[in-house]
This record gives sequence, C-alpha cells and structure tokens, in this order.
Amino acid sequence: MLMKKECVAMLLAGGQGTRLGALTQEVAKPAVPFGGKYKIIDFTLSNTINSGIDTIGVLTQYQPFELNQYIGNGQPWDLDRLNGGAFVLPPYQKAKSGEWYKGTANAIYQNIDFIDRYNPQYVLILSGDHIYKMDYSKMLEYHKERDAACTIAVFDVPIEQASRFGLMNTREDNEIYEFEEKPKHPKSTNASMGIYIFTWEKLKAHLIKDEETLGSSNDFGKNIIPNMLGAGEKMYAYNFSGYWKDVGTISSLWEANMDLLDSQSGINMNERDWKIYARNTAEPPHFIGGDAVVKHSIVTEGCNIDGYIENSVIFTGVDIKKGAVVKDSIIMPNTVVEAGAVISHAVVGWDAVIASGAMVGERQTAPKAGEWDIAVVGPRVKIEANTRVAPGAMIGAK
Repeated sequence: MLMKKECVAMLLAGGQGTRLGALTQEVAKPAVPFGGKYKIIDFTLSNTINSGIDTIGVLTQYQPFELNQYIGNGQPWDLDRLNGGAFVLPPYQKAKSGEWYKGTANAIYQNIDFIDRYNPQYVLILSGDHIYKMDYSKMLEYHKERDAACTIAVFDVPIEQASRFGLMNTREDNEIYEFEEKPKHPKSTNASMGIYIFTWEKLKAHLIKDEETLGSSNDFGKNIIPNMLGAGEKMYAYNFSGYWKDVGTISSLWEANMDLLDSQSGINMNERDWKIYARNTAEPPHFIGGDAVVKHSIVTEGCNIDGYIENSVIFTGVDIKKGAVVKDSIIMPNTVVEAGAVISHAVVGWDAVIASGAMVGERQTAPKAGEWDIAVVGPRVKIEANTRVAPGAMIGAK
C-alpha cells in the first residue's frame, strides 16, 4: 500500500521549444544542456527534492527518449524511492482510447489516477524550462495559511516587458481578482511563473469539468485559471524575488548562461544547502595547455583547452585547439573548435565541429530591441573551413 503524500509535484516537460530552433530538433526543451554540465530540467527536479517533495511525475511528449533516459530512476536527484520518487509519464493507451496531451490541463487530467494513488491534499504544477532556485515548501505554507484553492507564483517584471507575460492582477492582500494573458495595456507587473499549487480536490473537479467542455483548449492559463476565478475560488499570488529566467529563446538561453559568470545578477551555483543535481558521467579533469588563455569562463571536466577563451561557458568534452578563439559563447558537449576558428556571441550545439578558419557570429555590445543576435550551430553540424556563420543565423543538421 502506498503511503499518503501531502503534496505531489507534476512537471510539464513535453514542450517542443520551437524558438530554440536547431537545439530542439532532436530533444525537448527541458533536455537542452545548460551551464556547462546540466540540463534545463535539473533546476526544477533539484528544487523539488530540496523543498522536501519526493514524489514527482514528469510529463513528456515531444522527443521523449532523451528525457526518459536521462531521468531514469531519479537517483541523481535522490528520487529513487520505494514510496514515491520520479516517474516519467508519457501519454498512454487506455482501454477505450489513447491520445496525445492536448494541453497543459489535459496532461494533468490524463494522470488523475497517478495522483490519486498518493491521495495528496495538494498538487504542485511545474514547468521544466525555467532557470531558478525556489523553495516550494514556503509557497505551500503560504497556500495553506490562506486556505487557498490555488496559489500562483509571480515574478515582478519591468512594466515595458509586462505585455509578454500572463499577468495576475491582485488586491492588497495578494488575492487574485483577474488574470490577463499578454495584455497590450497591463494593469500590473505580476508575471505568472507557471508554478501553481492547487488544493487537489478543487483542481480535480475543475479538470474534469474542463475536459467535458467542448472547444476548450485544456490549458491552465486559458481555461483552468479563468474558470476557477469565475467560480469564485480563493486564489492568491505568491511573490518570488530570486533569480528566474524563462529560456524559451536563443537570446534568453544565451543570457542565462552568461549570467552564471556574473556573481551579482546570476544564479549562485555554489550554494551548499541548495545544490542543483544532474546525471553526469565520470570524466577526467579538464586540461589547460601551456599556451592557452582562459578568462572569466566556466570550463567543465573532460575538456582540452589549447586556444583562447573569454567570458564563455564550455561544456564537458570540448576540444579547443591552439589558435582558436572563443568569446562570449556557449560551447556544448564534445564539440571540436579547430585551429584558427573564431567564435563570438554564439551557441554551438553538442558534437559539432567548427573547422579551421571558420568564423561563427560576431562581437556585440548591446541587444537590439531586447534580443541578442546570437549565431547558432546545431548539434552534430560541421562548419567547413574558412566559412562564415552570420550573427543571428541558425545552422541545423540537414
């Protein structure tokens, strides 16, 4: 018999991440490498176990193999439990029918039986494509203190960016009275982080009702949240003030990696009491050659560095030859940068080759209209010798 859990987490990790282009041709967005040795999903998985929540369903759909293999039994995150732990939950065939997840709410609806196995009082809904550290147990206490049906984590964004987000309009006590999806004229700067805590009894009823509603998008933002507000449910905003980044675009993914190099604005990866865990294979220490120059960069184990690196994030197993130059860039695992190649303001995918004399991207001093023109070389792509990849270009596998 399974032990009752006070709170079960459900992590929505099926997103395609089309705006990441070549980086998500073969993997879902949460499986994209980040920060030298992690994947994006590691942050949410680590937050969950660090918050004392040890039962988590990971809902996959687009390109699920990489995530399924990566998560495995959950051991790297201390989620290999006899009672609870990590479970990968793809869409599955039922007795009467089988279907893809139609929306975020439908994905949870299809897994009602999984949640009910643990008879939780609360359900935490998470996204697998954000970079942040957050103690969900504090948010849960906030939810319980207010006897809320739903609590939504919000992040204060600049007013000029507010129209890019779903916004929670609140009263003085943080009770939500209105939800606006990307409004042209925002009334508040409380951007939804896509992190929800629901009292399970309330959410389950609304999921069933939504599923029975013809024409519904079966989505939390479009349907469940507005419907709960319309029904007069008690809903509160929970203010989060730490580092948080949605890495849905190449520019934001590049920025979040660069933020790791900035102790003032970036996320602190060295906190001993709130580690970010990952599934990593054993690699030898990195090697820095006698003529190499490494300035203000992250260099992960297993690398051979003989060239010049500045303000960059270098992943496991990268080989940067003598005479190569890498500045303000992200070089993902097992890529080779040959002699004379120059890379600047770029993201290079895993197992790629930048041949001798090639130029990828160019130096920039500021973003244009909030977006950097980052050159992208996709996984397993070879950039031939003496060729040029322009700023903002996206070179994927053929």
